Amino acid sequence: MDCCALACQYHQEGYSCAQSVAEAFSDWTLLEPEELFAAEGGFGGGVGGSHEELCGAVSGGLLVLGLLYPHTKGTNREGKRAIHQMAKEFRERFGRAFGHTRYSNLLRARPGAGEGTPAALWMGLKAHCDIMIVTAVEVLEEQSGLASVE
Repeated sequence: MDCCALACQYHQEGYSCAQSVAEAFSDWTLLEPEELFAAEGGFGGGVGGSHEELCGAVSGGLLVLGLLYPHTKGTNREGKRAIHQMAKEFRERFGRAFGHTRYSNLLRARPGAGEGTPAALWMGLKAHCDIMIVTAVEVLEEQSGLASVE
């Protein structure tokens, strides 16, 4: 199953947007599902259900980037700059699709089926969060050069 479809499936099973995006990349992060679900547990709903902060789909994507391109040594300034640049690019690309990355702004704007990335359109998604999730997944795949697992 491709990552976009997998992320939607997780969301339909009751996982948050953040958890759904992160778990769709478990084959690349090499973490157990429980570890990814736990790591993103508090980020859904605009961080802890506040509906004010960063969209959970974006939070999930940022976790994936951090796991794929880890900055693990404080003295590695180049590694720090690199992951910050990737995170910035991811947020900007997601933001270009909808004009926002904050959960509250996305809720007010209510992007519909005609917005998002090609996968969201191709899949015929209509639910707001599913569109956010698939867009985050597709942006991650493009930015990281990851191919979907079939």
